[in-house]
Amino acid sequence: MEYRYDFLVIGSGIAGLSFALKVADYGKVAVVTKKRIMDSSTMRAQGGIAAVLDAADSFENHIADTLDAGDGICNPGVVEMVVQTAPERIRELIDIGVEFSKNEQDTGLSLGREGGHSHNRIVHARDLTGRAVEEALVARIVAHKNIGVFENHIAVDLITRSTRLKRGLIITTHEDYCYGAYVMEEATGEIHTFLSLSTILSTGGPGKVYAYTSNPDVATGDGIAMGYRAGAAVANLEFVQFHPTCLFHPKAKNFLLSETVRGEGGVLRDARGRAFMADYSPLKELACRDVVARAIDREMKKSGDDSVFLDISHKDADFIRSRFPHLYNRCLEFGFDMTREPLPVVPAAHYMCGGVVTDVFAQTNIRNLFAIGETACTGLHGANRLASNSLLEALVYAHQGAQKAVEQLEANEAEASSDQLPDIPPWEDTGTMDSDEAIVIAHTWDEIRRLMWNYVGIVRSDKRLARARRRINIIQEEIQEYYWNFKVTRDLIELRNIAIVAELIVRCARHRKESRGLHFNIAYPEKRERWKKDTVLRRPFVG
Repeated sequence: MEYRYDFLVIGSGIAGLSFALKVADYGKVAVVTKKRIMDSSTMRAQGGIAAVLDAADSFENHIADTLDAGDGICNPGVVEMVVQTAPERIRELIDIGVEFSKNEQDTGLSLGREGGHSHNRIVHARDLTGRAVEEALVARIVAHKNIGVFENHIAVDLITRSTRLKRGLIITTHEDYCYGAYVMEEATGEIHTFLSLSTILSTGGPGKVYAYTSNPDVATGDGIAMGYRAGAAVANLEFVQFHPTCLFHPKAKNFLLSETVRGEGGVLRDARGRAFMADYSPLKELACRDVVARAIDREMKKSGDDSVFLDISHKDADFIRSRFPHLYNRCLEFGFDMTREPLPVVPAAHYMCGGVVTDVFAQTNIRNLFAIGETACTGLHGANRLASNSLLEALVYAHQGAQKAVEQLEANEAEASSDQLPDIPPWEDTGTMDSDEAIVIAHTWDEIRRLMWNYVGIVRSDKRLARARRRINIIQEEIQEYYWNFKVTRDLIELRNIAIVAELIVRCARHRKESRGLHFNIAYPEKRERWKKDTVLRRPFVG
């Protein structure tokens, strides 16, 4: 089946839904999401959104904190733009019904503080900020007559001007246009053609590339992989942020303990009760995430312990239950009372600072293709994302991209309508068969994730990276052979995507011959001025 829209949004987190709402009054919008609309990383975001809303704070302070965290790789112009427009984006969320926590006097917003921030500036909805934002956006999305939501639909590949079909093979010229995407309906296995005047990649990050992650199961780097296959430039994929504190429990899958626990006085201790962060940073628990994650990794390797412990039990119990109601109740489910005892924690893959390269209007190097949210590399985060700048970036770039997409639609209104998009051939899978070897996909998936955790994790080495590259190359060949012989499934699509993103992470990590921000290589433990630049990759020209 063929669908024609003015805007095709792939992904249903804060970035994609914000974009969809902002353009829906100007044209028809399709929101494609591979599970339910509420299944996104946004839903898991506990901490909040960074914005200067206190007279004691300033844009200059927020800018300085962001640049310090980014360790020399941020784009200063981008940082300034994002920080200065943050308060307006927060007001928009309030206007659509997001109920942020108020201060004790109920006279204004409660502003928290997290690692790397010099002032209290984290707007939050208790400890379920992402859920509050997602629910407000979804309520508006489903009520809008111009927005069609396609749940349980997964994008397979982008459609470009130079697409020549042979089971979705993408052949890219040096200048290209995006016309939409091939999308599989999971219930039927049918692959539909979605054509659009603007296509927006907002699929989130690739946390599931790693064996241990705070991310939901949908985080398989689909947008990054699709963009790269179509010829979009990607950058800085060596900068993978590992969140320092995920609950260590066999049944606590992906359960993150928010940065705000440390912001409210939580202390990291080893198994003997010793607080150790003073050994690694004068900021102690409020150091940036890369410092804290490496410190925990180092302590665990020194002691041989399975975890360290996050302790906030010295704070008032009523305060803990009020400030962290979700965390408190979830920890009880796993047998831990955070008002009385320390919580066992380990680092886990959390956020990708790199992604598909965009300009300040979220445009990629492929015309009519936008990237926003964790899928994108905008220049804001540099070598390490400052806590709570992620939801902020998604909001700001959804706004920037929506402005540009609407501007382009209106400028070309006379001739550019969704009815005048080119004729695109339907998906072709002649000669393929249903797979009877699903175990191959499951085994390869696990192999990639363990390979990446062991060889391309928090601390890296040239030897581990070379070993990872050799194995990833072999896995890529195996996946390609499988892909061409069998009908595509969601599992196969996701496997293909995480393999590509794994390869890109390894390539970027091998290229950077220094340690900076989130990338630490024991062979090059110091920063080097000549590497104060982005690592940019683009798929070679095919024909």
